[in-house]
Amino acid sequence: MQRWRGYEAAPGGWGRSVVTIGVFDGVHQGHQATIGHAVARARELGVRSVVVTFDPHPAEVVRPGSHPAVLTEPARKAELIEALGVDVLCVVPFTAEFSRLPAEAFVHDILVEHLHAALVVVGGNFRFGHRAAGDVALLERLGRTFGFGVEGAPLVAEAGTVFSSTYIRSCVDAGDVRAAAVALGRPHRVEGVVVRGDQRGRELGYPTANLLTHRYAAVPADGVYAARLIRRGGEPLVAAVSIGTNPTFSGRERRVEAYALDFTGDLYGERLALDFVAHLREQRTYDAIEPLVAQIAEDVERTRRAVS
Repeated sequence: MQRWRGYEAAPGGWGRSVVTIGVFDGVHQGHQATIGHAVARARELGVRSVVVTFDPHPAEVVRPGSHPAVLTEPARKAELIEALGVDVLCVVPFTAEFSRLPAEAFVHDILVEHLHAALVVVGGNFRFGHRAAGDVALLERLGRTFGFGVEGAPLVAEAGTVFSSTYIRSCVDAGDVRAAAVALGRPHRVEGVVVRGDQRGRELGYPTANLLTHRYAAVPADGVYAARLIRRGGEPLVAAVSIGTNPTFSGRERRVEAYALDFTGDLYGERLALDFVAHLREQRTYDAIEPLVAQIAEDVERTRRAVS
């Protein structure tokens, strides 16, 4: 898969293409259906498929301070999109200037002049251009003018719930990682670099990796979880994960701490990923060390059963 920074990176002599556009945070089952449809139609037409996405999230530029929790970091999102068979991932820098681009200019500059769209695949709620003035009806009218088709991708739902990034964020925020995994089509993942913590886990016999996550990462609600710990180039490990402020020790800083079962070694400085499998319990405060250690031992065994 080719990766472009900006639609201006389209090479000279670029032929026709099938294009789909969106933030695609999470690359969830709905996104997979949309992108998969674009890839299939591109193959039918004998042209290349292009996914256009944006960085940073448009909400942060249009309404500073409103950046939503991020379900997939840029590198992970690119990997997931590539796995769907896409030919080109075009990441458009979303700036204040770009946000003021009128809907008609958005279509002309990106889809017509640079990507030479033969077909555009979008969801039914697709909006584009300054103040999100453009909708699918306008896109279809402009398509008739400029010579490209527009096809809508069906929504993906289960039990009446439409899968969307907003819905998945709400699941993660509530700690319902199983529901999030259903909508994503895989476990929700949080990534970060292991940094030094208070060393209390080591003193209790359960050394933990303290994960420094991205400021906008969609971290599940406070609690204890069963997860898989992913190391670069290594086999996945089973991990019991604690998220919260460590109330027993009067902690104030919210942390993500993972105890890797059956692992001995040093993880400091490594970039790890945690794939959340199940929520085990809420955070609790203990009056003494002994009941805390007993609870951790129980959490470890429940984690082993949940992940194995």
